[in-house]
Amino acid sequence: MTEEIIIAGFGGQGVLSMGKILAYSGIMQNQEVSWMPSYGPEMRGGTANVTVILSDERISSPYLKIVDTAIILNQQSMDKFEESVKPGGVLIYDPNGITAHPTRTDIKIYQIEGTRLSSEMGNKKIFNMVILGGYLKVKPVVKLENVIEGLKKSISERYHNLIPLNVEAITMGMNNIIPYKVEAPVFQN
Repeated sequence: MTEEIIIAGFGGQGVLSMGKILAYSGIMQNQEVSWMPSYGPEMRGGTANVTVILSDERISSPYLKIVDTAIILNQQSMDKFEESVKPGGVLIYDPNGITAHPTRTDIKIYQIEGTRLSSEMGNKKIFNMVILGGYLKVKPVVKLENVIEGLKKSISERYHNLIPLNVEAITMGMNNIIPYKVEAPVFQN
């Protein structure tokens, strides 16, 4: 099994930490792992993306042109990465701020309202964990207990008291991801 993922959005959305948690989770399952972040010079508001590869075999290169799964969190990332999903692959996105929804019919598309759900849970910082939960529902590539271990490895020990909230957010995401159907274009005479 090899899963090649790109997670893309704005800086400050937890894109890189979501990738790091996935990578640590893969390590906890004795998988080969690659985690390669990419971000602009801005601290918040600039674009950020991370590629993560989880595999049962050695990984030859961390660089990906096409992916099995794209997790898209803003319009700029949708514009840039929608076409990088392999035919038959998966695109997961938060519709908040998306003006041009995905149009491909050769991939599986899912929506998850991470912005709304994390706000309803009272903590917008768990947005990325809601999204991660949705991804793990669609593609259970790592076990929840390994995600919890990944959380422990990737966040400072002083924040370990927030792990139960993060697990709750992951569960919320698992329960709230829905398939998205691409509408056929309507032509007018």
